[in-house]
Amino acid sequence: MEISSKEHTHFFSNNTVVPMDRSSFKSESSASKDKQSCCGGIKIFLGALSFVYFAKALSGSYLKSTITQIERRFDLPSSLVGVIDGSFEIGNLLIIILVSYFGAKLHRPRIIGAGCLIMSAGTFLIAVPQFFMGRYRYESFPSTINSTVSLSPCLQEKSQTPLSALEKSQAKINAGCEKEAGSSMWIYVLLGNLLRGIGETPIQPLGITYIDDYAIEENAALYIGCVQTVAIVGPIFGFLLGSLCAKLYVDIGFVDLDSVTISPKDVQWVGAWWLGYLIAGVISVLAGIPFWFLPKHLPTPDSRKDSSTSSEHSKFIIEENRDQRTSYWQQAKLAEMAKGKAPEFSSLLLNFLPSLKNLFGNPVYILYLCASIIQFNSLIGMVTYKPKYIEQQYGQTSSKTNFVIGLINIPAVAFGIFSGGLIMKRFGIGVLGAAKLSLGSSFFGYLLLLSLFAMGCENSDVAGLTVSYHGTAPMPDYQEALFSECNSGCWCSENDWDPICGDNGVTYVSACLAGCRASNGSGKNTVFFNCSCVGTFESSQSSSAVMGPCQKGNECPKRFLYFLVISVITSYTLSVGGTPGYILLLRCIKPHLKSFALGIYTLAIRVLAGIPAPVYFGVAIDTTCLKWGSKRCGGRGACRLYDSSALRYVYLGLTLVLGTVSIFFSVAVLWVLRKRSSPQDETLSANGERGACGTKSRKDNFVNSDRLIQSTYWPEKETRL
Repeated sequence: MEISSKEHTHFFSNNTVVPMDRSSFKSESSASKDKQSCCGGIKIFLGALSFVYFAKALSGSYLKSTITQIERRFDLPSSLVGVIDGSFEIGNLLIIILVSYFGAKLHRPRIIGAGCLIMSAGTFLIAVPQFFMGRYRYESFPSTINSTVSLSPCLQEKSQTPLSALEKSQAKINAGCEKEAGSSMWIYVLLGNLLRGIGETPIQPLGITYIDDYAIEENAALYIGCVQTVAIVGPIFGFLLGSLCAKLYVDIGFVDLDSVTISPKDVQWVGAWWLGYLIAGVISVLAGIPFWFLPKHLPTPDSRKDSSTSSEHSKFIIEENRDQRTSYWQQAKLAEMAKGKAPEFSSLLLNFLPSLKNLFGNPVYILYLCASIIQFNSLIGMVTYKPKYIEQQYGQTSSKTNFVIGLINIPAVAFGIFSGGLIMKRFGIGVLGAAKLSLGSSFFGYLLLLSLFAMGCENSDVAGLTVSYHGTAPMPDYQEALFSECNSGCWCSENDWDPICGDNGVTYVSACLAGCRASNGSGKNTVFFNCSCVGTFESSQSSSAVMGPCQKGNECPKRFLYFLVISVITSYTLSVGGTPGYILLLRCIKPHLKSFALGIYTLAIRVLAGIPAPVYFGVAIDTTCLKWGSKRCGGRGACRLYDSSALRYVYLGLTLVLGTVSIFFSVAVLWVLRKRSSPQDETLSANGERGACGTKSRKDNFVNSDRLIQSTYWPEKETRL
């Protein structure tokens, strides 16, 4: 830190306080140039940062909307898709400490601009596999693919199938195996997301602290709320873009769509997931351009020039050992720095450990950090697999699921975040009030989430998996239950997944396992006849079936509406505490440690929540799978059917358990704040006034020197709340 000896002198006049810049040695002429700069206003930076937040939120939410598409396209289990999703946080982890600590001393806007370019490069890289891995192949009845020979789905004897058709099919499979064996194209998706995480790193810690440094203190909460609210518009467009791309077939423009035998309702359907990443990459490039023209520093507002006595920091930060302000070695080092003899970079390294000690010696910071880590585990896992949950629980298509999330849930989150910032400004809520508001929103949000247990749908009737071929409960070993007397004379594979819907309302894994012996039509319009298993079902009146799975029960659409209503209210309630949480974090640490504290906070969230949450949520969800797909060359692919009841209890239960634990830590934060604050401070905070410093009496040589105490950095001082 650069400290000038001039800072120890204060100039007062009747109406004006002449400030000294704490962050750099700017001359009066350079400061006047900053004031005259067209890009020097905080509102210009606010607009540019909002657009960057929009861009990064759009690409991030679009990735969430394509989780199921990527899972099917690359034939991956949910746990491995969780690793891909967590690679974004790994990218943050690689450089977050360096960016947050050293970046605050450098040109923050340009670092953000460089991050945008890296983020766009990663977004483009995610879409690369689509252009190198060939056309998408899915399991389908052979006679529906440009075949002039009418084949019986139930091949009673292998000789019934024309030899040329078998040889042709086997040759295609072998060729596909040779191609797939030497390629793991999903790695490019992982690396692209990793690169996105690296590029996104400087945006939050440097952007938020830049606003907090140069905005009027009373407007800081509102500005941060505005940035976060505008950022929510990104996920709205991200999920709507995901909805649009999910309607388009993955190989659109490269194949004849009339030859596609699956529809968006089929679990094998893969939309044009790659198209949205190209659009998001272009937007990220455009978002980074303005930051290359913004100044390193902005003029300090008049209300911030005497921030030591007016800032709310003075109410909660207790400074100890003021008579031993610095050791002889530290004084000599500061004097050298003031004279320009010591390199700035080495001084930053020397101050790193004392700064880290200050943060971890702050009980409120540590407790709030623990509460946030556990809560983000809950929220990240819930958001990552919410599209999958809606698709599997309520039988909705990927397109409709993304549309609903983008148009209903995300605006509720935006309104909640903005409401939190507005409440903070309108009622002049201080640190204690912010802690209460954050705790209340979490408590009522998770309480509402509890009601979603009653909003689920029952399992679809799938012969051999959820019900037996006679309409009773299935055998425990579901794979053996796929075969029955009705299909014992058929030449079927238990690994196939090409579902058909019988006239009895039951879904069959394939036409062969349904015992169908005749078919008519082609493509999506194929109709199967003489299905022996359909005719033996207790409620069946005919033995025909059509392509595709059957729809969920009649009660499921109604329960889906109830789910949406509760989900919107829950999203709003939880997000109200977002802005108060940020303010609580910023106000309970020293001003010069804000960037570093946010960096450590972000690092902890990335490492302990962003990386593991999608993985163990995915592992837990995989345990509820009833039918796994098979890769062309053998091995387990993506899950085709989940146990709806088990999925509901695992998904919602894990979310609620984590949320409940985080509430206990939030209560501890409030308890510590109450213990450290006096009743007078609470009264003044409620009236929107700034309280006096809540420290013990000072020595005579420190009387009337609050500005000096706050503006000078002494590494050995500890911040206590």
